[in-house]
Amino acid sequence: MSGRNTALTPPADATAPVRHPDAPAPGELLGAHYEHCFGCGEGQPHGLHLEARAGEGVRITAEFTVKPAHQGAPGLAHGGVLATALDETLGSLNWLLRVIAVTGRLETDFVRPVPVGTVLYLEAEVTAVAGRKIYCTAVGRIAGPEGPVAVRADALFIEVKVDHFIDNGRPEEIRAAMADPDQVRRARAFEVNP
Repeated sequence: MSGRNTALTPPADATAPVRHPDAPAPGELLGAHYEHCFGCGEGQPHGLHLEARAGEGVRITAEFTVKPAHQGAPGLAHGGVLATALDETLGSLNWLLRVIAVTGRLETDFVRPVPVGTVLYLEAEVTAVAGRKIYCTAVGRIAGPEGPVAVRADALFIEVKVDHFIDNGRPEEIRAAMADPDQVRRARAFEVNP
């Protein structure tokens, strides 16, 4: 073990992830799972507006541009914003499995600073599944999809029922999302994050 958290290590009986037959095709833009999501929603003026695309297997590619509203130190992306970008990308993987899952654990490594104006290129993949646990990893690069690594993360997502959101979310947002006539948007609104 190289110092990584054992909670993020799949058990010996974990299985390889299986892409759902109805998952979006490789290269397809996934779109926002919820308009008001800070990570991907267009309804958030200072959000990341992260755009994710389905990859081969159970992989996702995504990108977002670091804006002045995303800075921590002068001229540099805030670490929490970078962790959010990783979490959003990792959470999008669940759309390829067609499960509802929430972030159980996210371990992030900050490798190099990310200046304002930078496009962060992200790649994520599910590495294993064990019961309700979904193990995944992601990396974020600057200066292009093959550029130097700036951030990386390992995560554990836990599959939940939609009741998780209904029982814990603010009622007005839950009602609005459940009333959406678009069945795909309605399902995707409850896709990721606790």
